[in-house]
Amino acid sequence: MSLRHAVLGLLAEKPASGYDLLRQFETSLAMVWPAQQSQVYGELGKLSEAGLIEVTGTGARNRREYGITDAGRAELRDWLTDADLDQPFRSAALLRVFFLWTLSRQEGTAYLERFARLNHERLTALEAIRDNVEWAGDPAQVAAWLILEYGIRGSRTAEEWSRWAVEQLTEHLP
Repeated sequence: MSLRHAVLGLLAEKPASGYDLLRQFETSLAMVWPAQQSQVYGELGKLSEAGLIEVTGTGARNRREYGITDAGRAELRDWLTDADLDQPFRSAALLRVFFLWTLSRQEGTAYLERFARLNHERLTALEAIRDNVEWAGDPAQVAAWLILEYGIRGSRTAEEWSRWAVEQLTEHLP
């Protein structure tokens, strides 16, 4: 997955400015594929040069609105249907857990408790989004709901696991 395909996917739903895309990254994709302003605007330039998007309008202060081209839709479709799922897994939080043995039991349990708390906060926030959105059932919204549910279930599992890990650390480390 890449920022390129995330931008194409957002523009496949409707044309948007760089600012609009940033807001969508912050509100919809932050848990899946976060992006910063410089990354989004840089990617818009690359996609435009490649003919995958085009400027569809300009507004106040030279605000450009971009739309996906037929070539961009083909690129997105090829990526979506590619059999290679390329799922590398990285987690700085779990890498820290791997080395908790270098800390005191109190430091290790404090880290795991903080991890549990952060996942609980994320879970609460995601459940609030789920419970406060009017789900109309259009295809883009159904896909967003699937990702939201993944975040809810993942956060719940991570919180439960970290609370269990605190018990294990307390029991097995001096």
